[in-house]
Amino acid sequence: MKLLRILMAGALLCALGGSHAQDAKMGETELRIKQLLESRLRPGTKVDGVVKTPYLGLYEARIGAELIYTDAKVDYLIAGSILDAKTMDNLTEERVNQLSAIKWEELPLANAFKQVNGTGKRQIAYFADPNCGYCKRFEQQALAQLKDTTIHIFLYPILTPDSTVKAKAVWCSKDKLKSWNDWMIKGQAPTASGTCDNPIDANRALGERINVRATPTVFLVNGQKVPGAIPLAQLEKLVAEAK
Repeated sequence: MKLLRILMAGALLCALGGSHAQDAKMGETELRIKQLLESRLRPGTKVDGVVKTPYLGLYEARIGAELIYTDAKVDYLIAGSILDAKTMDNLTEERVNQLSAIKWEELPLANAFKQVNGTGKRQIAYFADPNCGYCKRFEQQALAQLKDTTIHIFLYPILTPDSTVKAKAVWCSKDKLKSWNDWMIKGQAPTASGTCDNPIDANRALGERINVRATPTVFLVNGQKVPGAIPLAQLEKLVAEAK
């Protein structure tokens, strides 16, 4: 298996082109692979879909938010990321993000508060944990400088119990955005009691449903998920291209 992983991340991948076939009604081969996988994996495991990839004759099997790969006979299973050896792009991560795309209009924006940069004519949704160091860096180095964008901030405390305490205190503050920025930028903890009606539980349920597994995570208006504290230039390009 190790050798096969090395090959997959090696020169053979430089021939990759195009994208995966869209999930659709499975053919006989895909259905057979699905059934074989479900019979061999942990009892109760449901394979949500199988599609053929454009590399090495492998098939992609989707299990919840996870992807694994197998051959047509299901003799081997490969868990891990596939990289394009020319660009070093993580093709598995890109595919997971594609499958995790959402409908922007279905986001409950009332459960977020806004930061408006410039004209605010563009929009993103931003899931953040108040104790997330990467979020603090992302806000200082990217979000604060993102031009003409309305940032819908979803409080998403998943790291520690204190994250929930701080998230509720921010939401219950008279000025949510100021309380948030005072903490994330200046290190001044929110002082509100946190006992008001708040969307924290609803945000956690939402994040679980749309596969927000870490913070920071951004969603663009085209539904694309962008995980991680990416650089400003990359974020600006993605926001500009989102339709």
